[in-house]
Amino acid sequence: MIVFAAIAPHGGPVFDEPEGPTRKGMEELGHRFASERPEAVIVVTPHGAHVDGHFAVVRSARLEGDASQWTDADTRYEGPGDPELADACVQSLQQAGLPALGITFGATAAGSSTMPLDWGAVIPLWFMRAPAVVVSPCRALSNDEHVRAGQALATATGHRRVALIASADHGHGHAVDGPYGFAPESSEYDEEIQAIVRDNRLAALRGWDPGFAVAAKADSFWQLLMLHGALGDDFEVELLSYEAPTYFGMLTAAYVRKD
Repeated sequence: MIVFAAIAPHGGPVFDEPEGPTRKGMEELGHRFASERPEAVIVVTPHGAHVDGHFAVVRSARLEGDASQWTDADTRYEGPGDPELADACVQSLQQAGLPALGITFGATAAGSSTMPLDWGAVIPLWFMRAPAVVVSPCRALSNDEHVRAGQALATATGHRRVALIASADHGHGHAVDGPYGFAPESSEYDEEIQAIVRDNRLAALRGWDPGFAVAAKADSFWQLLMLHGALGDDFEVELLSYEAPTYFGMLTAAYVRKD
């Protein structure tokens, strides 16, 4: 079952600003993650391998990568995958009537495959380490399908203690000189997301128009829908931090089961 969940950012300021609120939030997530002793972790990232029209689930037995594209800090990560959990995720997604495929890299056999990780997976895993399954959402699919995908991932955990991380950065249009330019929707989106997380109302996202997230240049909406599907109403949340130190918003939040 899901024993812990988090919303975790994946931007360079996590490392470049070691005294900043986001770094402190990530360290706190790491402490809470460790205290729940998960056997494995599912990371939903917007920057992993994308398969047209499908959810993609990494089946590889080894994972490695770094975030050197975004920071000069040493972010090298190497760790085990969890092919058994990955296969269960693919089967659960497909049994729920959702388009999903398992993927490997370099070798078709999961045990012989090492998957190169994107920064959206590496940065959260740098703080929250366990055998991992990496999952990519699919923006071509509906809100409801993403919620159902989260439910399917939770079902796939069975009796194992598993954590779920929604790797998410929010509006990317906070700065005129940023790579995506200025988008007034970014600040509005981020304010709404903070309120929804703080009030434990992820279910509200189910009725949102995905176009709002696109206009805000956000990399979080689809992962949060999956997070809602996996957690339902069984978890309490604490929003640990939010900031937009550069052109994008970064938020950390921890979810634990209700007593």
